[in-house]
Amino acid sequence: MAAKKQNSRTRRAPDPSDKAIIPRSRHPISRKNIDKDACTIMRRLNQHGHEAYLVGGAVRDLYLGKRPKDYEIATDATPSRLRKLFRNCRIIGRRFKIAHIFYGTKIIEVATFRQSAAKAEKSTKGIVRSESGIILRDNAYGTPQEDARRRDLTINGLFYDLKTFSVLDYVDGVKDLKSKIVRMISDPDLSFAEDPVRRLRALRHAARTGFRIEDRTMDSIIRNHSDILQANSSRLLEELLKDLRSGSATPFFKAILQAHLMGDLLPVLYTQLLD
Repeated sequence: MAAKKQNSRTRRAPDPSDKAIIPRSRHPISRKNIDKDACTIMRRLNQHGHEAYLVGGAVRDLYLGKRPKDYEIATDATPSRLRKLFRNCRIIGRRFKIAHIFYGTKIIEVATFRQSAAKAEKSTKGIVRSESGIILRDNAYGTPQEDARRRDLTINGLFYDLKTFSVLDYVDGVKDLKSKIVRMISDPDLSFAEDPVRRLRALRHAARTGFRIEDRTMDSIIRNHSDILQANSSRLLEELLKDLRSGSATPFFKAILQAHLMGDLLPVLYTQLLD
């Protein structure tokens, strides 16, 4: 009976007059270019009464005509619900619980919509911060609009709806894609305080795409550059290794040098560059 109720749950259809909804006729993304297993996950969630959207870097890359390296899905299904719907699912994470759904060696990440920061701060299951403001736990769930505004960069805040083939843009991400700008969604100082590693992601996307980092974002990176060391050292190493293997290592390391992060992250190399 529980499953039957879940199937019959009604969802509000997207309002075509909503300016955040970009119909298929006005964007370049084709479902034919989306990983078939990612499509299977979204369809199954939809069939069981859930909202489910392709999000993040995959939507950005597809919009730019590139082939995504990985896929992420956002949904209103909770981690426990995802475990019931997908046998090939493993729940990971302490800071924010997400599902890894396995297809052989391929992993597709599925996360529940996060609640707005203002609401989550007041929730008993919401945000827990360190003394410096870094988010340690964040498991209060919300709406697609709230989740989009909790993400890092505007160009990573786009959603793709497989049901209607439309793009949902609550953060002006398409505008920045067209203008070739890297911009934080929320106030840069606050966003970087919540997760210092976001500095590297902003620089990475600028280095890989040739986009310009918006002035407020760049000013915050430089002004508070030493705060990068508040991030977990293993996460920093993981992020740096990604860029060494990315094929865009040269522009990335030029970017962290210009942003004054080289001396914080790689002091020995930085000293040699100065000699």
